[in-house]
Amino acid sequence: MRAQDIRKLTKEQIENKIVELKEELFNLKFQAALGNLQKPARMSEVKRDIARMKTILTEESYNKEETPKKKPRAKKKVEETSNEAAE
Repeated sequence: MRAQDIRKLTKEQIENKIVELKEELFNLKFQAALGNLQKPARMSEVKRDIARMKTILTEESYNKEETPKKKPRAKKKVEETSNEAAE
């Protein structure tokens, strides 16, 4: 599933889809253990789809929250005691 298609779905639909894909992944792992797996590449596709959906959910949660801007660091003042003591 492409990221564009996932972004069109609601949060609940994405979460439901993740559950379905996890079940499919479990079944694929079970088939692989028994030696009956027809398409081994499907396992990696399902894993990528799950990761892609979780990433999009995380992006949406960050976009909704107002992240505070970082405060600028205070500049360290260099003590010039060594220069003054030498004079």
